[in-house]
Amino acid sequence: MVLIEKPASKARWLSLAVLMLPVLLVTVDNTVLGFALPKIAEALHPTACQQLWMIDAYSLVLAGLLVSMGSLGDRIGHRKLLLAGSFGFAVVSVLTAYSETAMQLIIGRACMGIFGAMLMPSTLALIRWVFEDREERRLAVAIWATTLTVGSALGPLVGGVLLEFFDWGAIFLLAVPVLIPLLVSGPLFLPESERDASGPLDPVSIVQSMVALGAIVYSVKRGASDGIDEVVLITFLIGLLAGWMFVWRQSRLAEPLMDLSLFRNGAFSSSILINLMSLAFLVGFVFFTTQYLQIVLQMSPLGASLALVPGQIMAIIVGMAVVPIAKRVPVHVLIPILTGFVGAAFLLVASMGGSLAVWVAAFALLNIGVGAITTVTNDVILSAAPPAKAGAASAISETAYEVGVVLGTTLLGGLVTAYYRGALQLPAFLNDIQFMLASETLSGAFSVAAGLSAEQAQVLMLQAALAFEGGVGLVSWAAFGLALVAMLITWRTLRIAEAKAVEESWRC
Repeated sequence: MVLIEKPASKARWLSLAVLMLPVLLVTVDNTVLGFALPKIAEALHPTACQQLWMIDAYSLVLAGLLVSMGSLGDRIGHRKLLLAGSFGFAVVSVLTAYSETAMQLIIGRACMGIFGAMLMPSTLALIRWVFEDREERRLAVAIWATTLTVGSALGPLVGGVLLEFFDWGAIFLLAVPVLIPLLVSGPLFLPESERDASGPLDPVSIVQSMVALGAIVYSVKRGASDGIDEVVLITFLIGLLAGWMFVWRQSRLAEPLMDLSLFRNGAFSSSILINLMSLAFLVGFVFFTTQYLQIVLQMSPLGASLALVPGQIMAIIVGMAVVPIAKRVPVHVLIPILTGFVGAAFLLVASMGGSLAVWVAAFALLNIGVGAITTVTNDVILSAAPPAKAGAASAISETAYEVGVVLGTTLLGGLVTAYYRGALQLPAFLNDIQFMLASETLSGAFSVAAGLSAEQAQVLMLQAALAFEGGVGLVSWAAFGLALVAMLITWRTLRIAEAKAVEESWRC
């Protein structure tokens, strides 16, 4: 183990500023693609399944590799891993920007996920290493968690601004100006963490986790786009089997890839669950909101992105303002209240339709809840884990974050797509190719409408908008119900966990 001198007080906060660059970029990439989907659909003509994979290939690979990359960082040093990941991410982003087919873009997004997995664990690991004082570390983690939410919320704004003036490839070229300052300043301002090579990497566990996530996500996507068939059922069962084998292996390894014993703590497990669900709600909301504003309400990318700015501002304010509140309000009360804001956002959309004012208000409510939840749950997660397992706890937290991103587009986006395909009533004047493209996605219908007469285009888009609105309404009611369930679960499990903690303190 190599001892490294830690930075002085002012240098610590400068180090934190440098670390926020990759965090912001990785989280922006989770949602920025949603605004580019209409333009990508016109250029690359993806199928419904490919359109979902364009978004999820990145987060799926990222989620599958986060824990193993955290272990690799422990072995070679997190600063070294961070800089290597930044360089690879920038190079792959440039190549992806010039994709000529939908499959090339999907592969590029997957490769970005590999290098993105090198960035996220290293940022939180270096924060833990730099900030020894608990209060300083709590504030640093709050800034880190707020940046996660802000990055996801800023994705639509960044995408809207870029697409107003440039082609869709510009959203990937964004990585270059963000990561070059990191590559230059990182060696100067970031300390290297201690290296501990005692824990071996476990390729079998990595493959099992990737197969489990990949198979389940693929089955849901294919079921949404093509209907449930034998392939869907088989791949879903393969995913469940791989997941069971992963859990079984982790419970028997002396040094598991994922320490499942942490989930015995009710505060830890419920915080992981609500963190995952909140990100799924946010990303799923952004997925269909960006399409609705641009295609149904016919707003420009810039106009649509500006409509979501109030929500993004709320995410920044609430993410930091909740820190002093969390010191005074018990988490078993605070987290269910924050989850209530998330549920209220979907209830507003489900009950009041899709006017611009409703979308703006709903996105603001959603960001109030998610922004504060991310800050509070990450503090609970790190506090609930023993000091020796802080690294494993943070890796699980980051994995839950990315799994939530995947589930947001897979489940919420998949349900909207499935409803759209089932409810769409296409006019008879379309030829076979136009019929196929319009029935795939709302973006496909928009692309077909561009080649029709004004009257025919109006008829087609009216039917497409009705089907899409129906899917959004259905998903919003489902999300509202899930939010209510999450409120009850977190209230009960966190209350029990807090009571046990008080009981144990009295025994001591």
